[in-house]
Amino acid sequence: MQTLLCSFLGLCFVVGTFAPTVIESISEENATLPCQHKLGLLGNNLDIEWLSNNSDHGQKVILSYSGGQVYENRELKGRYSFVADFLTGDATIFIRSLEPNDAGLYTCKVKNAGQYAWSLVILKILVKPSEPDCWIEGEQIVGRNVTLHCRSSEGSLPMKYYWQHLKHQEYSGYLPTRPGSPQQLFLQNVSKADNGSYRCIVSNQAGNRICYVHLTAQTPTNVAFLAGVTCGSVGGVLFLVLLCWYLFRKKELKKREEDEFLNEIREDAEAPKARLMKPGSSSSGSRSSRSGSSSTRSTTNSASRSQRTLSTQETAHGDSRHHCLEQI
Repeated sequence: MQTLLCSFLGLCFVVGTFAPTVIESISEENATLPCQHKLGLLGNNLDIEWLSNNSDHGQKVILSYSGGQVYENRELKGRYSFVADFLTGDATIFIRSLEPNDAGLYTCKVKNAGQYAWSLVILKILVKPSEPDCWIEGEQIVGRNVTLHCRSSEGSLPMKYYWQHLKHQEYSGYLPTRPGSPQQLFLQNVSKADNGSYRCIVSNQAGNRICYVHLTAQTPTNVAFLAGVTCGSVGGVLFLVLLCWYLFRKKELKKREEDEFLNEIREDAEAPKARLMKPGSSSSGSRSSRSGSSSTRSTTNSASRSQRTLSTQETAHGDSRHHCLEQI
């Protein structure tokens, strides 16, 4: 706290030190900025003014007291308030829900009866690490090399990274990482003993965050077996689809051939009937009863032969159909 004393001749001098008070707080938490004075009992003209000076908005008044009235900055939405009885010497203020842009230099000015007092406070805002991302790079096969990655994109520096391996329901001590790359855990020639859960701890002054990653290294035989099972399953499904398509097409072709064969038989059976019903050019008026009788017998014999031929063809067709069904 510095006190500025002024005489009636206009001479002023400062009592106190100029060293500012440094306060570190964590983002999203609350902070208290101190300001003590001894000017409250000098008269009724007490004035108090808190100013902030940061890179976003420059210097501006955030909270003040004058003429018996407290004034707040509307842009700050009531985040600033006096903590105690500022009239008796404690002008400390309270800041709610700190944000990163609240960091900067704060000045407390107190004036009463021609005397001045002020204090400087440097507020530092620490930001916790953001939720880290974890992933595995490389083939998870026994004998190969893999790299576990962990990255937090935001947070106050410096940030530190630590790796642990879960064994027997307990996490091991911190695993060694490559110099200059603590975000990466390099595992060379992995074995099944390296399998399991790993956790990455990202830490800074404000706190820490954790992410997890699971390693499952398999032997090459298991990998080949799984690949073979997968390919075999896909191939089996494809084979069944092709087989069903082939049988369906074969059935359609057989049905079409049978329909064509029946049509041919019907045409052959209708041809003799047409010849029997066709009238002769001169036999109706000049032939004798014997010729008529002979013609009748000849016609009857032709019809009998046609019926036997039709019966033989139907029998052959039946045998052919039976043979086709046996092949199916």
